[in-house]
Amino acid sequence: MTTPQTPLGTGHGPATTAGEILAGVDLTGRTAIVTGGYSGLGVETVRALREAGASVVVPVRDHEKAAETLAGTEGVQLEPMDLTDPTSIDAFADGFLGTGRPLHMLVNSAGIMAAPLSRDARGYESHFATNHLGHFQLTLRLWPALLRAEGARVVAVSSSGHRRSGIVWDDVHFERRPYDPLNAYGQSKTANNLFAVELDRRGRDHGIRAFALHPGAIVTPLARHTSTEDLRRMGVIGEDGEPVIDPSRNLKTPEQGAATSVWCATARQLDGHGGVYCENSDIAPLAPEGAADARREGQRGISPFFGVMPYSIDPRSAIRLWDLSEQLTGARLDA
Repeated sequence: MTTPQTPLGTGHGPATTAGEILAGVDLTGRTAIVTGGYSGLGVETVRALREAGASVVVPVRDHEKAAETLAGTEGVQLEPMDLTDPTSIDAFADGFLGTGRPLHMLVNSAGIMAAPLSRDARGYESHFATNHLGHFQLTLRLWPALLRAEGARVVAVSSSGHRRSGIVWDDVHFERRPYDPLNAYGQSKTANNLFAVELDRRGRDHGIRAFALHPGAIVTPLARHTSTEDLRRMGVIGEDGEPVIDPSRNLKTPEQGAATSVWCATARQLDGHGGVYCENSDIAPLAPEGAADARREGQRGISPFFGVMPYSIDPRSAIRLWDLSEQLTGARLDA
C-alpha cells in the first residue's frame, strides 16, 4: 500500500536529537550498515544505534580516519569500501553476505556536495555516482541480507537541495550542459528520493521498506567544497565562523540532524509505511508552490520552505530512474 506524503503528527520536532528518538529503545540483536558512518551525521547515527544496542558495520575508504573518529564508540565493525568503485562495493557486499547475518537497517548516509566536476572510472559524474549509483548498487547487492531480516528498512539521506534539480534525463552526467556543482548535488538528491519510492514498491511485499529524508542544514565535512564566504551568505555560519543553530529554520546540530535518520530506521510509528520523504522525524508535507524557484535563487540564504517537491517522488520517474540505474551499474535484484 502506498503511504501518503502527509505528516503523521509524531510529536517530534526540528530540535529532537537522535538520542531522544532512541531513548528506551532496545536494538539488541539487530544489525545496521551505515555508509558515511565516520563523518558528520553518520557518526551521530552510528553512536545512537550502538547506544541502543544495535550491531553496526561501517564501510570505510580511510580506515585510520574512521578508527580515530569512532574511537569512543565501542563495537563498531569497519570494513573497506569505496562508493565510486563498483568492485569495492561488490567485495564489501560479498563479505557481509558471507557472514549469513540478516541486515535490519541500511542507512545510506555517505555523500558529497558542491564538488568540482569530476568523474568516476566509468565516466559518471561524481555526485550522481557517489550519492546515488553507489548506494543503488550496494543496496541491491545486499538484498539477500535485507530479506533475511524479515522486516528491514533502507534509509536514503537526501536533502532539501533536491529542489535545485530534477533528473536531467538527456544529460545526467553533464556531458553537454554547463556544469553547476549545486545542480549536480540537487539532481543526486532527487535521485535519492526517487530511489526510495521505487525500492519501497519492490520491497514492501518482502518486508523491506524504504525512506528518504532531509536531515536539516548542518555544518559538517560535507561542506568542504563550500567557501566560508558562501556559508555566511547562506546563513549557516555566523560572523565568528561558528555554525548557526536555529532548529526552527532547520539549522541543526549533528545530533539533531541524525534524528530523522534513526527515526526512519527504527520508529514503530513508521510500521506499515514506506516510500516517503521525511524531515524533523515525521513524514514531510509536499512543498508549497514556488519552493523550487526560491531554492534556485542562489546562495542568499537557507530556503524557508519545508517539504518535498512532487517531481522527486513521482512513481513514473522512480521507475525510469531504476531502469537507468540498472543500465549504468549492471546491478539487478535477485528477488
